[in-house]
Amino acid sequence: MKDLNLECLKQITILYAEDDLVIQKQTVGILQNLVKKVHVANCGQEAVELYDNNRVDIIITDITMPNMSGIEFSKHVRKDNSDIPIIVISAHNDSKILIEAIEIGISRFILKPLNISDLIQVITQFAENICNKSEKDSVSNLLEQYKNIVDADSIVSKTNKHGIITYVNDRFVDISGYTKDELIGQHHNIIRHPDTPEKLFKKMWTTISEKKKVWQGVVKNLSKQGKSYYVRSTIKPILDMNGDIIEYIAIRQDITPQEKTRKFLQKQNVQKISNLNDALKNQEQYENVINQINIVSRFNLQGKITYVNDRFCQLIEYTKDELIGQTFKLIRHEKTNIETSRQMWKTIKSGKTWSGKLMNKSKTGKTFHLDAVISPIFNQNNEIIEFISVCHNITSIIELHKELEDTQREIIYRMGEIGETRSKETGNHVKRVAEYSKLLGKLCGLKQNDIDIIFMASPMHDIGKVGIPDSVLNKPGKLNEEEWEIMKEHSELGYNILKNSKREILKAAAIISYHHHEKWNGSGYPQGLKEEEIHIFGRITAIADVFDALGSDRCYKKAWGLDKILELFKEQKGKHFDPKLIELFFDNLDEFLKIRDTYVD
Repeated sequence: MKDLNLECLKQITILYAEDDLVIQKQTVGILQNLVKKVHVANCGQEAVELYDNNRVDIIITDITMPNMSGIEFSKHVRKDNSDIPIIVISAHNDSKILIEAIEIGISRFILKPLNISDLIQVITQFAENICNKSEKDSVSNLLEQYKNIVDADSIVSKTNKHGIITYVNDRFVDISGYTKDELIGQHHNIIRHPDTPEKLFKKMWTTISEKKKVWQGVVKNLSKQGKSYYVRSTIKPILDMNGDIIEYIAIRQDITPQEKTRKFLQKQNVQKISNLNDALKNQEQYENVINQINIVSRFNLQGKITYVNDRFCQLIEYTKDELIGQTFKLIRHEKTNIETSRQMWKTIKSGKTWSGKLMNKSKTGKTFHLDAVISPIFNQNNEIIEFISVCHNITSIIELHKELEDTQREIIYRMGEIGETRSKETGNHVKRVAEYSKLLGKLCGLKQNDIDIIFMASPMHDIGKVGIPDSVLNKPGKLNEEEWEIMKEHSELGYNILKNSKREILKAAAIISYHHHEKWNGSGYPQGLKEEEIHIFGRITAIADVFDALGSDRCYKKAWGLDKILELFKEQKGKHFDPKLIELFFDNLDEFLKIRDTYVD
């Protein structure tokens, strides 16, 4: 029995009602070794008392018992709980009893003499459903907590697909000056500042409604009291399984202090200041203001730091003396995209302001994320003399987003595990396949976006196994010709489940399901594709899946040794597998083995 099933069973409490003490003793002895706890009743009335005073997950009851029948007991349960699984056991195949059981909502009807294997199989199925529901409730609770964190830290609103506001949080109400009743049912025009250009909103609407992509930018708004404020906004369309827009959600950060500081600095520095003493005096006045609210630095045309404020030093954990004269390479995180830095320099050297997110590290190695606005400073001849950076620490928000992405990835894994669970395979199989596919995609030169997609989609390569009968899927031996034809249907079944989705990841998963059993020489299934007719996602996942499957125990075989697997891969190069991918696999074998050893069953 699979470890996952055992884990689920060990969390289950069963109430068992049976008046035949011989059958009762035999059955209880087996159940007690499988589940967390078994409450035993000798009659219907005892069963009622046990049910009313204990938490029970599954009920097993005989029909004919003293005091109260199993049917009457089941009616009592259904008045309180319509979902709890009830398994009725009877020595009589009476159609009237069967009809009454169906009307009550009995979950399963088993005839005596009792086949204990059948009973355990039924209990295991119910236990898995209970565990899955518990996990789903746990994820829902976790997402609700994330929502509460976002609500506490951000300005949040939701609109329907027509742009009508359907939800605002308390921070939205506070900054806008309107009540929730005044906002719900309105367009966001209610807070639009007249200074904000119309073309910005047209571009925003095109991005989120027509392209169905995320829009990010800075918006100037106007409160009910006539006060201006700035927000950095991220607006995302929420799509259903068909890729149609359900609603839009907007998460904003109040950056009014940073924007007002930036505009003030620009205004000060474009003035014709002829007297150096006046300039120094002005600088001292606004420097004191910005030091209180922002993370500020200045650097010269060569990129060397000329000034940092106290908040910068507190975050970065270097002293001013350690920073002055250095370039920002000192604090640049190794995962920083070099292209981002190049684009920033190109923008500010052209005399324009650059805004974006920066990833840095402190002296002690801590990672932090900044929402940065970097502007050139001009002299009276309109020549750039230095640059100033005004930043806001958004590390907590970035970490929250990462946590949400990890949760989404875990849900994808769980979807992939549906097929694996039915075929008695391990949950870590899909994780290893995902990691192998990601590594091989990187090695063969896929774009980063494609690497991310195959990493998320490859766990669902065998989702079509949900449509294959257990008798075929879990047969402990070689399949006959008829069974093999049924088994091969899982590739197309998975494709048909996912093919109509408009979501990029699920479309990729459909392709992977359809192509990962094709072979380089055209002898695979279901279409008999060959060479580059097979999608690169399918060719990559095929290697990942076979490598992991051969090295794992299955119901029809024992795990192969590594040498035997590698011998097969060499022999099947250019036959089953893409020869270039096999070369990359062997050239980087140590990295694949490291993944295998990290995700051990």
